[in-house]
Amino acid sequence: MELRINSHSWRAAAVVAAACAAWGVAGPASSASAATPPTPKPAKGHEADLAVKWGDDTSGESTKAAAGTGKWDPNKDNGALPLLKKQASITDFLATKDLLGRPLTGTGVTVALIDTGITPVLGLDAPGKVVNGPDLSFDSQLDSTRYTDGFGHGTHMAGIIAGSDTTAAAVKTGAKFAGVAPGASLLNMKVAAADGGADVTQVIAAIDWVVQHRNDNGMNVRVINLSYGVHSTQPAAVDPLAKAVESAWKNGIVVVASTGNDGIANPVLMPAADPYVISVGAVDHEGTADEKDDQVASFSNGGDATRRPDLLAPGKSVVSLRDPGSYVDLAHPEGLVPGDTTGRFFRGSGTSQATAVVSGAVALMLQARPWLTPDQVKGVLKATADPLHTYPQPAMGAGVIDMKDMQKQLALFVPSQDWTRSTGTGSLAATRGGESVADPASGATLAGETDAMGQPWNAANWAAASDAGKAWSGGTWNGRTWTGTSWTPQGYGSVAWTGASWTGTDWQARSWRADSWDARSWRADSWDARSWRGLY
Repeated sequence: MELRINSHSWRAAAVVAAACAAWGVAGPASSASAATPPTPKPAKGHEADLAVKWGDDTSGESTKAAAGTGKWDPNKDNGALPLLKKQASITDFLATKDLLGRPLTGTGVTVALIDTGITPVLGLDAPGKVVNGPDLSFDSQLDSTRYTDGFGHGTHMAGIIAGSDTTAAAVKTGAKFAGVAPGASLLNMKVAAADGGADVTQVIAAIDWVVQHRNDNGMNVRVINLSYGVHSTQPAAVDPLAKAVESAWKNGIVVVASTGNDGIANPVLMPAADPYVISVGAVDHEGTADEKDDQVASFSNGGDATRRPDLLAPGKSVVSLRDPGSYVDLAHPEGLVPGDTTGRFFRGSGTSQATAVVSGAVALMLQARPWLTPDQVKGVLKATADPLHTYPQPAMGAGVIDMKDMQKQLALFVPSQDWTRSTGTGSLAATRGGESVADPASGATLAGETDAMGQPWNAANWAAASDAGKAWSGGTWNGRTWTGTSWTPQGYGSVAWTGASWTGTDWQARSWRADSWDARSWRADSWDARSWRGLY
């Protein structure tokens, strides 16, 4: 199943303006029509998969959590963070302290979120919570859409990883929200536009940038969250995306990637297919707090003998922060949480959410033991995971994340991995697996050995630079200028793209505000909730 969000034509600026207005944050200047974004057109044909419910609350969590009072209680909802963290023993780990005597919250660790952007809604708006890296998406050319999440996926992941209510105003809204690692910081690496459109080269460029700038301006990027995947048709040993994540791994960054939402019988997507990274599938709680009935979620890719999920994490009906006016918010009202009087929360199912849970857990581990290598983090997580005893199967990997014995395991020696390293010299076309972004104005698709800026791809030269952590030179990547070279109060500086795009049209001649990029290179499982089920 592939994700294509090109059945609507509303403007990305309108989405951002609506989100800002709904949360009382300062939004960019926009036209009067931006105040009320039109409802997305019904999906048809190939986009029919988008009609699948994103909220996926088949076990009736919202109804049970609002029983008696009519008001949603997160402490009675198996998909809400309080119970989710308790069931994975994350709550127990949070109750311990690091070697300096500080509570474990992820303090001092930055998680890079390579996604659709982050909207500064309540819970993600505290000073220093989100740092904006360069916006590498097609939205970057407008002030009104830069950095912000017009789609809704990145904000949902950000809330799970490190959302935190820290102000009195947040407490007054009712249910106080805290992600898995509420003290961690987030590096916002936006690669996908408001309709989800992105190319794999934008993702590779983002990974390279994170590696090279991981310690800039007081950051300490130790984790990359990739709730993303493609059906690469070549092995990890030559795949460029595999090479990019291995370069990050080699440089001390733990890469956590979703296996995909095509179903248990399907192979693990790239980059989760790379043997070094932590590949995450989803567990279904089956509507109870009893782990004995837990199963591998039916939508979670189970892999094959070549590559399985490393472990599972909660991915069914997960409640995180809502991005008002975003594509997901408008197209999937079933994701709203009945009984939520604040209107702040949104529900989604998929391996994307499971991946975000694990990224938050890794941030906690790295606060507890900052010297852990990526190999050691992966080894400890697998060693402490709980196998499914009632419904075991290969698709569960080592089992469900469980941090109950984490402190004990952190003191043990964990061997390093010695898989064959990727050369990265394979084909971009093979990495895309036949899924490419398309320009709606001309119908042209980005194909062959060309990056998102229309630049020819030299795999050998790029692979050597990526491995050395030097793929970027200032704001230039693969021979073209993508972004600025300095930090601004809003984030990493942007520049106007010049020269011809991959469509043959000059970038400066593009009508950015009206463009809608076809997201065929972003897998629904990567985006997650099975149609979103979620952007899968």
